[in-house]
Amino acid sequence: MNITELRANARRHLGPHFTRKDAWARDFPVFVRGEGCYLIDTEGRRHLDGLSGLFCVNMGHGRTDVARAAAEQIGNLGYASNWGSAHVPAIEAATLIAELAPGDLGTTYFVNSGSEAVEAALKFARQYHRSQGAPQRTKIISREMAYHGTTMGALSVTALPKIKDPFGPLLPGMRHVPNTLGHVGDRGPADELDCVTAIEAAIFDEGPETIAAVFAEPVQNGRGALVPPDGYWPALRALCDKYGILLVSDEVICSFGRLGHWFGHGLTGVVPDMITFAKGSTSGYAPLGGLIVRERLVTELNDSPLGGTFSHGATWGGHPVSTAVAVANISAMRDENVLGNVRARGPELHAALRSLQDSHRCVKDVRGTGFFYAVELMADSATARELTEEEAGKVLRDVLPEAFRRTGVILRGDDRGATMLMISPPLVADAEVLDELLYGVDAMLTDVEKAVQP
Repeated sequence: MNITELRANARRHLGPHFTRKDAWARDFPVFVRGEGCYLIDTEGRRHLDGLSGLFCVNMGHGRTDVARAAAEQIGNLGYASNWGSAHVPAIEAATLIAELAPGDLGTTYFVNSGSEAVEAALKFARQYHRSQGAPQRTKIISREMAYHGTTMGALSVTALPKIKDPFGPLLPGMRHVPNTLGHVGDRGPADELDCVTAIEAAIFDEGPETIAAVFAEPVQNGRGALVPPDGYWPALRALCDKYGILLVSDEVICSFGRLGHWFGHGLTGVVPDMITFAKGSTSGYAPLGGLIVRERLVTELNDSPLGGTFSHGATWGGHPVSTAVAVANISAMRDENVLGNVRARGPELHAALRSLQDSHRCVKDVRGTGFFYAVELMADSATARELTEEEAGKVLRDVLPEAFRRTGVILRGDDRGATMLMISPPLVADAEVLDELLYGVDAMLTDVEKAVQP
């Protein structure tokens, strides 16, 4: 089947995710193979995967060791559940994750995606409080512009009106507080920052005895790679401890090396009560997500006469093939010191992006850490002119997609609160790959400036 037929069949039969009709009408690439940091399409063209798929292909494409682990597992045991029994790869994966997770976060409930992991965290928080005699603790606090998933519960925690509004009404009791935009580095005592005091004010406004959990990402994706200021996460931990609230670290993007650490604790220094993960756990080679919970909380729920067991599960939760892939992927990441590569090259990548900011009037800000960045765009930094709505639409729908095609560097244009370019290369990217990535970004920014007058 030729590329024209493939595209025609895709348009007729394949429902795209988060894709506008006009984008689906274009000659989009159809990929057939992956090699390292590159995707190869039907016409043999190589594309640098500067977004790691969707922030997930941490170990790069075409790993024969990971593929071999999947094939061997399918041959030995294609399926068994974790309902009243267990199988070896799920046990091995859970044990390995417990060894890497901070503090006493030692119990993993496997699911199949990041949204499902957030859903599981919501349900655990509610059932845990009920088991401890506090059934009124059902409300959730999350941050403005934060994305936590697309299932109805996770979408309720999400604070992006554009993707929530078509599906309302959602779960009640969701309170959104200011994020950390504009706060980075040493900003003085963290408990005096407005992004922290607003959380305590929301707790009082809702009633501390009604709050089940606070959800936050170590580096917030929505609004563009928001790195928290010094002391922010310890302040969150202190507030949650003060009012008996569970602290959930949503690490669907941030865990398994994206920030140069196994988990967000390496950046924040804080042990949360729960961690959600997904993407990087298998580097995208198989669907897998999970909820890691402090062992004390699991024991207290299980031992409570009002609890007994966490009433949650799924047919594919902890699937043998997916967990075998996770073991192979995480083991390779550890054995090859991939996190060390991120810690060594991340600051260089950040500095290079800052240099591009200095040389392009269309760059307003560069944010991020590790291998996770956002380049926020504007019309002219010299005059502080922002993009008009029409200009922003042109950049996101026309200029950037054409620039991705022309340069052969795949990134993501983002409109959540601003016009941004999201950058998230595979964690195995070396100096040569990062140079090619930066060359592409430079060309994209030039295209934006050609399309938008100062």
